[in-house]
Amino acid sequence: MKRVLDINQFLHGGDYNPEQWWDEPDVINQDFALFKQAKINTVTVGIFSWAKLEPQEGNYDFSWLDEIFNRVKKMNGYVILATPSGARPAWLAQKYPEVLRTDNRGNKRGFGGRHNHCLTSSIYRKKVCEINTKLAEHFVQRKSLVLWHISNEYSGDCYCDLCKDAFRKWLKNKYGDLATLNHAWWNTFWSHTYNDWSQVNPPSPLSEMGNKGMNLDWKRFITDQTISFIDNETAPLKKITPNIPVTTNMMAGNPLMDPFAGFDYQKVARHLDFISWDSYPAWSNDSQSTEELGRNVGLIHDFFRSLKHQNFLVMENTPSRVNWHNFDRAKRPGMHELASLQDVAHGSQGVLYFQLRASRGSSEMFHGAVIEHRHPEKTRAFKDVTKVGKDLEKISPIVATNYAKAKVAIVFSYDSYWALQDAESYSVNKNIWQTIQKHYRYFYDHDIPVDFVSPEDEFSQYDLLIDPMHFLMSKSYLEKIDNYVKNGGKIVGTYISGVVDENDLAYMNEWPKELQEIYGLEPLETDVLYPGQSNLINFEGKEYPVYDYCETLINCTGKVLATYTTDFYQNIPAVVEHSHGAGKGYYLACRTDYSFLGKFYEKIASELVPEIPITKFNGRVSIQIRENKSEKNWFVQNFSDKEGKIELSCELVNLLEDVKDKGTISLKPFESKVYKLYR
Repeated sequence: MKRVLDINQFLHGGDYNPEQWWDEPDVINQDFALFKQAKINTVTVGIFSWAKLEPQEGNYDFSWLDEIFNRVKKMNGYVILATPSGARPAWLAQKYPEVLRTDNRGNKRGFGGRHNHCLTSSIYRKKVCEINTKLAEHFVQRKSLVLWHISNEYSGDCYCDLCKDAFRKWLKNKYGDLATLNHAWWNTFWSHTYNDWSQVNPPSPLSEMGNKGMNLDWKRFITDQTISFIDNETAPLKKITPNIPVTTNMMAGNPLMDPFAGFDYQKVARHLDFISWDSYPAWSNDSQSTEELGRNVGLIHDFFRSLKHQNFLVMENTPSRVNWHNFDRAKRPGMHELASLQDVAHGSQGVLYFQLRASRGSSEMFHGAVIEHRHPEKTRAFKDVTKVGKDLEKISPIVATNYAKAKVAIVFSYDSYWALQDAESYSVNKNIWQTIQKHYRYFYDHDIPVDFVSPEDEFSQYDLLIDPMHFLMSKSYLEKIDNYVKNGGKIVGTYISGVVDENDLAYMNEWPKELQEIYGLEPLETDVLYPGQSNLINFEGKEYPVYDYCETLINCTGKVLATYTTDFYQNIPAVVEHSHGAGKGYYLACRTDYSFLGKFYEKIASELVPEIPITKFNGRVSIQIRENKSEKNWFVQNFSDKEGKIELSCELVNLLEDVKDKGTISLKPFESKVYKLYR
C-alpha cells in the first residue's frame, strides 16, 4: 500500500531529546511552554535513545516516551518517531562485539561514536528488528504518530570478515564465476587474476585501491547492503503500522551542497516512502553571495525532491549556528525566514530543526537550537523561529499543493560520478557537482522548474535533458537517450561523456554509435588545462573563456555553433547542434563559465520560461511555484541584502500579510512573499 504523510499543516519543530533532562522536569515543562510560544507543532524523538529505551538487554522502558506523546497530544501536535539504530548502547557492544565496525586497515573499532555498526552483522540486525518491533507495537494506536524516522544519516562501511564474505557472495551473484569477474575488473593488468573467491577482498590501502571495477562494485555493494539493512529495519514497522510512512534523513555536503556520495540515494529512495534531508548551508560565508548559495540550496532541494518526484521534508536545519562548520557564523537578520520559506517553496512539507533544546554537554552542545542554554526566549534565534512558525500557520492552506511539474531534467548517475572521481588523467578535482550547478543556474534564474533523474528514470515527460560529464554510460542508457531524442526530445551533453561502460571498461575503437548519431560527432582527444590556463571559443561573434577541459572533435556532421580560437585546435568545433529523428542533440566539448552557458540556454530553452503574473528585475529574486489542480501559489524571495522590486500583472493575495497586492512591489533585503491568485 502507498504510505503518505497525512498532515493538514506544515510541520514545524525537530529533534528533541527529553531523556537528557528527564531528572529535571522543570526543564521539560519550560520546553513545552516555549514550543507553544514558537508555534512548534512537531517533535522528532527516539534518535540515539537506545540506552534509555532498552537500558538492559530485553528490559524495555517506553514510559518516558509515553509522557512525551501525551504532552504532544495535548498541544494537538505531531510526533515523528525514530528508531535508535544509529548508535547502539554500551551493553550491546560489550556483549556482541561483532556489531562494531572494522576499518579498511583491519582495525576493529571500540564502543563509541555514531554509525559504528556492521551492516552485515546478523546479531545487530536482529537486535534492531527486536526494538523496532517493540516500538511499533507500543505506539501503533497513537494518532499523533505521522512518520517513522529510521536510524539517522546512514553512512559508512565495514571491512570485517562478515562484510568480506557478504561482498564475495554479492560478486558471485553478479558475475557467476571468476572468469567473468576477472574480465570485468580487467585483472590481467598487474597480474591480478583471481583463481579462488577467497582471494577477493574489498578495496584497502593494505592491498588494492587502484582497481576501478573493484572500487565501483564496492560502492554498489555498500548501497545494496545499506538497502538490505533498511529493509530489515523497516519490515516490522510496515507490518505493524501499515499506514505510517517511513523516511530517513539524507545528507548533503558543505559548502558545495552536493549530495552525499557514500552510496546511491537514488536506489535507496525506492525503499522509502518519503524523502527527508538535513540542510546545513553556510549562510553568510566569505566565498559566495547569498544569491549564489541560495541557488545551490535550491538545486539540492530539487535533487532530493526528485528522488521520488514528490514533496519532501527538511528533517534538520539550524535556526542559528552549525557547530561542525569550520567557521560557526550566525545567520544574518531575516536569513532564517528566507531559508525556511525556500525549503517550502521547493516542496518541503515543513521546517524541522536540529535541535529543539541545546544539549548541555558532549559533541553538539554548541550546535544551534531553538532553546539555547541561557535566556532562551530572548535569543534572536528563538524570535526567528517564532516568526517562521507564524508564517507556516498563515500559509497552511497550501500544504496540499505540490512543487510545479518540470519540463527540464538534469541526469545524475552515482555510478558515473564514482567512476569519474576515481579516474586518473582528468585532473585531481573534476568539479562534477559545480558543473551541474552552473548548468542549473539559467533555469533557476529564469524560474524554470528542474527535476533530477537517474539513468533508470522515465524521460518522456521532459522537453530537455541536461547530461553533463556522464563518464560511465551503460548500453541500455545509450539506447534510452537515443530513443528519447529520436522521439522529439532535446539533450545537452558535454566533454568526458560515454568514455566507459557499466564495468568501468573503456569503449573501444570508436565513440558509442548512439552518441555519434545523437550529437553528430566524435571526441578524439581531451586536453586537460592547468588551473591558471584557459582557451577561448567564438559563439555568435563573441569570445568566451573555457577552462579545465577542451576536447577535439572529428567526423562532425552537425551545425557548428562555436569554435576554438587558439592553440593546436584553433577553428575546430567546440559546440555542435545536431538533428536526430524528431529531436536534437547539443554537445559542449569544453568547460565554460556561466557567461557562455547563460547565452547558450537562452538560445535553446527560452521557450520553457513559465508564464506567471509576476515580473522580476534581477536574478537575485527567485520565484518558485507550488500548485495543484485548483490553485497556483508563487513564492517570491529576495536573496540579496539590497532592496528588490517586482511587478504584479494582476491582483494577487499576499498570504503572509493577508492583503491584496498589485502593481509595483518592493522587497526588503531577504524578504519573502507568498502569493495566490485572487478568485
